[in-house]
Amino acid sequence: MSRPANTPLIAAGVAAVGALILVSTTVYKVDQRQQALVVRFGDPVAVVTTPGLHLKTPIDNVLRFDKRNIDLSANQEEVTAADQQKLVVDAFVRYRISDTRQFFRALGRESVARDRLDRIVNAALREQIGRADSGDVIAGKRAQIMAAIREEVARQVEASNLGIQIIDVRIKRADLPEPNQQAVYERMQTARKQEAAELRAIGDQQRKEIVATAYEEAEKIRGEADAQRAQLFASSFGRDPSFAAFYRSMQAYEQSMGRGDTTFVLSPDSDYFKYFQKGPGG
Repeated sequence: MSRPANTPLIAAGVAAVGALILVSTTVYKVDQRQQALVVRFGDPVAVVTTPGLHLKTPIDNVLRFDKRNIDLSANQEEVTAADQQKLVVDAFVRYRISDTRQFFRALGRESVARDRLDRIVNAALREQIGRADSGDVIAGKRAQIMAAIREEVARQVEASNLGIQIIDVRIKRADLPEPNQQAVYERMQTARKQEAAELRAIGDQQRKEIVATAYEEAEKIRGEADAQRAQLFASSFGRDPSFAAFYRSMQAYEQSMGRGDTTFVLSPDSDYFKYFQKGPGG
């Protein structure tokens, strides 16, 4: 009995399919950004970090994990600060898988790791922000609070033995809830106005004290100058009585005639005008 003519082709096709199946079940590829975990019957047996093609047995399963630093944005939370002020806080954590076998045993998948880290980060946020005033969280001591949160998250992750290394934890945003912002802004404006009024009152008091001191010093200097002038006049008058009489008459003329609405009724030969006369008696 003769064989069909296409028997060799069928055999070759079956062999090729078998070879493809064998290759697909024994060869796997690792990307340079990944690390592979070879699992046999649920037990991790090997970790491969070298990029390229690798071999495994057909009964092995290959799981791939990112070996780079991984960013995780935590869920937005409303947290109460120590001064009972509510804050809306957004945070993110950066981590990497440091022990692939332990990561698989503790968490299994990266999605589970994200959920677990999100809960740890939120718990640390509530604990540390609950110890600080809202003003410190928003601006004053934000760096110190973030450092404390990072240390707390790293401590909890290490204690849980998750095979994860915490790189950083940051607060992206810490703001007041929308309904509270306007009330807080109004309180801030009132406080600034009160502070400005106090500073203005202090400035006015200081101005009055400075003016009073300057006036007192000016009066003192004026008194000393008047005393020196009187002393000089007395000395000059004692030396020349006629000059003294002339000077006093000039002062009298100045005081009386300097007023435009003053009327005099005097005799032409009055001594009051003796310095306006001509001749020896003038």
